[in-house]
Amino acid sequence: MDAASSPPPPFAALRRTYEGLPLTEADLAADPVTQFASWFADAVDAGFPEPNAMVLATSSAGGRPTARTVLLKGYGHEGFVFYTNYESRKGRDLTENPRACLVFPWHPIRRQVRVEGTVARLPREDSAAYFHSRPYGSRIGAWASRQSAVVRSREELDDRYRELAERWPEEPPMPDFWGGFRVIPAEVEFWQGQTDRMHDRLRYRRAGDAWLVERLAP
Repeated sequence: MDAASSPPPPFAALRRTYEGLPLTEADLAADPVTQFASWFADAVDAGFPEPNAMVLATSSAGGRPTARTVLLKGYGHEGFVFYTNYESRKGRDLTENPRACLVFPWHPIRRQVRVEGTVARLPREDSAAYFHSRPYGSRIGAWASRQSAVVRSREELDDRYRELAERWPEEPPMPDFWGGFRVIPAEVEFWQGQTDRMHDRLRYRRAGDAWLVERLAP
């Protein structure tokens, strides 16, 4: 039976009841980064794989959106940091249109965090410090993969990796086309699942040097 004639999946049977502690304005830290640190620690303690995995949504200058999962590699009051190939689809999007949205989908603990803001490249020395902390294979891989470009085969990728490993058997330099981005938050929403779809949504919104907290309807 092909996909066109297959019966629809039983979406109703996939429904789950969310039960969590209420999230109130009084529960929140004074700023979103401190609140994120608390929830991130909870996600780590929950023990599920890669709690630093986040969906990164970008858009081209022409408004064509795209999203993918990347890994958070640092955060602080200046923003949320990840690394990539600047010539990749996301790298090109962020060069043309330096705005992004992040989503941390911590479904096992019925939480999500959404971050919206502007994006800036990290200073090259900051990117280099992280690059040289990576495993050797990941550093060669950064050179070997022309990220988002069409390749003829897996063998082409593997051959290029081997060639580069032979060229740099110990310390590959950081590519000029590779580095970090920082998402500078303008809004950060904390979502806590509740029964009957009456979820708690509290959003920090930047207002000058301060943060306003607003409750959103679920």
